[in-house]
Amino acid sequence: MDRDYSTPVAVPHPCHHGAMSETPILHADLDAFFASVEQRDDPALRDRPMIVGRGVVLACSYEAKARGVRTAMNGAQALRICPEAIVVPPRMEAYTKASREVYEVFAETSPLVEGLSIDEAFLDVRGLEHVSGNPEQIAVQLRRKVLEKVGLKISVGVARTKFLAKVASGESKPDGLLVVRPDQEAAFLHPLPVERLWGVGKVTSAKLHSMGISTVGEIARCPESRLVAALGESSGRRLLDLANNRDPRPVAARAPRRSIGAQSAFPRSSRTLEEIDALAAGLVDRTSRRLRGSGQLCGTVSISIRFDDMKRAGRSRRLTAPTASTEGILSAVRTLMDGSRALIEERGITLLGVTLDDLAPDDSLQLELPLSGDPDETAALDAAVDELRQRFGSKAITRASLVDNDGVEAPLLPD
Repeated sequence: MDRDYSTPVAVPHPCHHGAMSETPILHADLDAFFASVEQRDDPALRDRPMIVGRGVVLACSYEAKARGVRTAMNGAQALRICPEAIVVPPRMEAYTKASREVYEVFAETSPLVEGLSIDEAFLDVRGLEHVSGNPEQIAVQLRRKVLEKVGLKISVGVARTKFLAKVASGESKPDGLLVVRPDQEAAFLHPLPVERLWGVGKVTSAKLHSMGISTVGEIARCPESRLVAALGESSGRRLLDLANNRDPRPVAARAPRRSIGAQSAFPRSSRTLEEIDALAAGLVDRTSRRLRGSGQLCGTVSISIRFDDMKRAGRSRRLTAPTASTEGILSAVRTLMDGSRALIEERGITLLGVTLDDLAPDDSLQLELPLSGDPDETAALDAAVDELRQRFGSKAITRASLVDNDGVEAPLLPD
């Protein structure tokens, strides 16, 4: 049965096994992720316009989007547009937990998953026909499992290339599934506005419209020389490739993280040495916990400082032995901070970052034995604190110096 691919659909149509084997890439994207988690967990928020975040809109429900609210919009502006919207504070730990559960479903679905963010990923389902069915059937199962196991709706695009699969998932939202067969690629892609192409923002869009180009198909038919003259060689050729669905990139598992870092800005009134040390300790807590959670050790510790004049400086320290110990890393950070104290006192500080580099698996290196003290004491303390935070949340146990710190820790892909 043919389908008009200019409109998204929520229910897939029957298809022949052979046709779908040519569309092996899935792009799965959770719908209004933060807002959907809030509506899942609080029935009073369902089917109502709601906003996550007060100063800036971090996310909003589809009911709020229908009134004109958009992500990254100023909170006051959003409430002027949609005064009936319910505003809730972000719960990053809930979003992180939901993301991990969704990625578990991804891993059950395909051995090759390329995570793009905490709420979207590419899946290569090539070769799974005899195990899980054709790509469309796999996509149906994926959407069902995410809803059953995590309680969230997810939109999926299925196509021959990563680019087209992502466009298809976007066109299928919310809560949709859209399959683009190879013989229907141009029929689906070419009527879309140029803004659907990756890399077409306001500036590029304005240039294209000034050339009389408003659809993807018009780009596909445009001479390369004309696009290159208007947009530059790289951008012109890239848009021409995308408009003709030329995207040879394979789905590739994310490379292991080479470093783990965190940074935080200072309130303008907080500049004492005690407050600087407290913030540094909090950053070390966050980075060392992630380091241990990823099963790695670090060999180098670095700090970055932004001064009052917005200029930056950095220092690093190579450790005598790789470690994942909070106290060992904090000791190195304090040494680096001591070396920067004169500059901080002279120029002020507005932001501090801590980065752990030279990562290696914690079972691949011979650790240096301590010459004094109990080698298990700090490891046992770190493990106990990590377990408490994992079970009851990152705020379950906090340094006394950070009790009044109400900063938000953004969720990340697993390290």
